[in-house]
Amino acid sequence: MLNRIVLIGRLTRDPELRFTPANGVPVAHFTIAVDRPYVNQKGEREADFIRIVVWRKLAEVCANNLTKGRLVGVDGRLQIRSYEGQDGQRRYITEVVADSVQFLDRPKSSSMEPDFDDIDADFSFDPGIDDIEGDGVPF
Repeated sequence: MLNRIVLIGRLTRDPELRFTPANGVPVAHFTIAVDRPYVNQKGEREADFIRIVVWRKLAEVCANNLTKGRLVGVDGRLQIRSYEGQDGQRRYITEVVADSVQFLDRPKSSSMEPDFDDIDADFSFDPGIDDIEGDGVPF
């Protein structure tokens, strides 16, 4: 079975960083707006607003470097969870648990450059053409 989602969209607001009560694991939430591939009858492009969850070091990096309006690529899995509200009603939340987040644009000001010094193995690595050993031709 396969549960994989790849999205590209813009943050609708700054990420919210929290820590789990039991052991203090960082977790960040943010929502991205993803354009639909068609226009409606009025000629306007609609968007879906998708909640993203990131954990551990990736959560801290996203919370410290992403802001509203930034373009990101998200690779992860779909998760649907439920809980009982204070009114006794069952509530459902659909979200994407991100395995990797790629920053696809630059911050508006140079003072917001990401701090990549403490990035660890939580990030995926996609080798470029220059990183391929041998004669440099991938095929």
